[in-house]
Amino acid sequence: MTPKSPRLELASLVGGYYDDPLMFVRVMFPWKEPGTLANQTGPRAWQEKFLADLGAMVRSRRFNGLDPVQPILMSVVSGHGVGKSALVAWICLWIMATRPNCKGIVTANTSIQLQSKTWSELGKWVKLCRIGHWFGYSSGDRSMVLKSIFSPESWRVEAITWRIEQSEAFAGLHCVDSTPFYVFDEASAIPDKILEVADGGLTDGEPMMFLFGNGTRNTGRFKETFGKLRHRWDTRQIDSRTVEGTNKELFAQWEADHGAESDFFKVRVRGMFPASATTQFISEGDVDNSIALTVEDANVAHMPLIFGVDVARFGDDDSCLVARRGRKVMELIPWSGLDTMQLASMVAREIDKQHPDAVFVDGCGLGAGVVDRLRSLGYHQVIDVQSAASPNDPKAKCGNLRAEMWSSMRDAIKVGLDLPDEQRLKDDLIGPDYFYNANDELMIESKKSMKARGLASPDRGDALAMTYAYPVRSTGRSTTPTTRPARNWRV
Repeated sequence: MTPKSPRLELASLVGGYYDDPLMFVRVMFPWKEPGTLANQTGPRAWQEKFLADLGAMVRSRRFNGLDPVQPILMSVVSGHGVGKSALVAWICLWIMATRPNCKGIVTANTSIQLQSKTWSELGKWVKLCRIGHWFGYSSGDRSMVLKSIFSPESWRVEAITWRIEQSEAFAGLHCVDSTPFYVFDEASAIPDKILEVADGGLTDGEPMMFLFGNGTRNTGRFKETFGKLRHRWDTRQIDSRTVEGTNKELFAQWEADHGAESDFFKVRVRGMFPASATTQFISEGDVDNSIALTVEDANVAHMPLIFGVDVARFGDDDSCLVARRGRKVMELIPWSGLDTMQLASMVAREIDKQHPDAVFVDGCGLGAGVVDRLRSLGYHQVIDVQSAASPNDPKAKCGNLRAEMWSSMRDAIKVGLDLPDEQRLKDDLIGPDYFYNANDELMIESKKSMKARGLASPDRGDALAMTYAYPVRSTGRSTTPTTRPARNWRV
């Protein structure tokens, strides 16, 4: 029997690691060898557990090369210094080495992070890998690619900088007989739109998606993998203090300076999401408390009934009506695909049915037509709200009326506002960031800015905020603001 050549023996050995990424990493790198990894004995404990679990998931799916299997979805939130980038490199090399004609995409929160950290770490491990010569690695600004020398066009992984306007670059990789895979580093800051588009690449073959990062934001898809989407994702939280080789002395200093319960320490050390993002205007905790609160109708029956109407400006946005009495949101009604006349008719129907004391309508842009139509129909309790107008209270230090409305709504939520358990409303309330203008006045992030971050327009949140536009007194049928007359602010 003719013995196998060393090259064939190596290929056979690597092929045996198809469902054993942990053994691949243990064997394919020169652990403890002088001049390379002399001081490292192998993966850290949490990395070993991750790789072992990944192998178990591969085995459980039994991909036969023909029929697609359920995606492998793994998400890791961690503190600093735990070895995320090294694990990203090992995953890419394991998939590339064991799955001919696989295709992958790697991205990170910024181009600098992607090129100088995530992709350069991969380059380091390619050089160390016993089969690194099987691949061509490039790290230029316009071409960050790891490709097989055997079939470079169909067997490759690329590093791509994300851009919302070019999200189609993350669309389906379509590896029917192999593995399409996505790796997102520092996933907290990657827009949901990019991750949603990437979902299209999980329909063929043996798909995999990996999210890694510090929990810098408590909103967005990365956070949701630990929340409402956790039933689909394998998730793990890594505390830097429990990982071998991390700077425990520095972490102790941070704990003394900031406290173990501070958002700083939670994000950078404990591998947790913050109570609120650094610039997040309304915290998730406050919204959850309001959702859990119940205010009896009898306790607010004497309060004025106020409508807030947000008018959709984009095709994928909703128009929305929110009805509120005092500390209770009575109803939330979204509409999609309506023109201004149709929307005005729907609002008119709700006015006839519920007899609100005031109807605050977002009169900017298309909303002006809704205001005009409702007034022409005789609904004099309709108030045109111009979000860019000056606030009611100059002492509030708000840059415009929208900031004042959102501030009033946030104060109500903190005190306790009975909110419906509606996920879209919650997402809208906790989504916007805040900042201060040149006059040190509070401003709320615009819808355009939120869309640029990959977030949906906060239609429901704006409609609820609209109910705080002006003070209202109850008349039993309709009213006008107590501080300003009802008038068309466009005049």
